Amino acid sequence: MKKKKLAGWLEIVLGVTSASVLFLMMMLTVVDVAGRYLFNKPLNGGFEITEMMLAALIYCGLPLVSQKREHIVVDTFEPFMPAALLRVLDILADAVCAVVLFGLGYMIYGRAVRVAEYGDTTNVLKLPLAPVAYLMSALIVIAGCIHLWHALSSRRPDASQHGHGSA
Repeated sequence: MKKKKLAGWLEIVLGVTSASVLFLMMMLTVVDVAGRYLFNKPLNGGFEITEMMLAALIYCGLPLVSQKREHIVVDTFEPFMPAALLRVLDILADAVCAVVLFGLGYMIYGRAVRVAEYGDTTNVLKLPLAPVAYLMSALIVIAGCIHLWHALSSRRPDASQHGHGSA
């Protein structure tokens, strides 16, 4: 039951955060375009803020996609495979995803530490870049934990979960 509560909490927090960031990006774009075309004065640093929000949006969405098992899959041969083999392949795919995501999270964390040490900032607004890099690292590790949890859980996703985004 605790796993469902944690998954539900994570889904709410990341879902609301993603929706909020997307809405703010939309508002920022409206203000920037209106300023540019109506007043000949674009929003100073608008592009930098949009870039940072886009990174947050993408990395907040990754754990959500992992939790709901909505990654793009190619299931050409799935109808011809026995259920036991499909379960083994699901476990293997989740384990590989977990390892790769943990590795990427570690590498991005190292990069975030260097960015923080150098004090890197955006060009126009001088916003620090390290918090965005730390956020990216943390969310990639969370997605890796989700894949590890899927690999260790004993249930196989049903066809409605597994077929999302099939190519």
